[in-house]
Amino acid sequence: MMKKVTIYSDGACSGNPGPGGFGTILVYGGAEKCLSAGFRATTNNRMELMGAIEGLEALKESCEVELVSDSKYLCDAVNLGWLEGWKARGWKKADKSPLLNIELWQRLDAQLSRHRVTFTWVKGHSGHPYNERCDKMAVEQYRKFQKGSV
Repeated sequence: MMKKVTIYSDGACSGNPGPGGFGTILVYGGAEKCLSAGFRATTNNRMELMGAIEGLEALKESCEVELVSDSKYLCDAVNLGWLEGWKARGWKKADKSPLLNIELWQRLDAQLSRHRVTFTWVKGHSGHPYNERCDKMAVEQYRKFQKGSV
């Protein structure tokens, strides 16, 4: 029987591109594990993807996961089948143009074959406690680069 884990993740960026960060919280039973990191030059989409990927990669065994994110791009890519289409076309979009962030989508795809994941979208900045915490962690990470402390 697979363990059931909930992963909350969010990404943030100051400028696009610009300094960015992600915040992720894994919840299993009554325990929480927080992950976050910042990057000097990145995009919001990359940070949204990184939050989800880092959360999934942190799991030591295959799990049943509900991944909660405020990124429509991330959730729709999986829930609406875009990811499968990109993969089937050799990691190209429907118009045959190159897919951005291929290496991140490939990392996510590897995790999706390792775990049983459902993606749940929540509206950002709407008071969802875990989403707000993840956003705060992501912003704290990119602010380190704005202040020049990293």
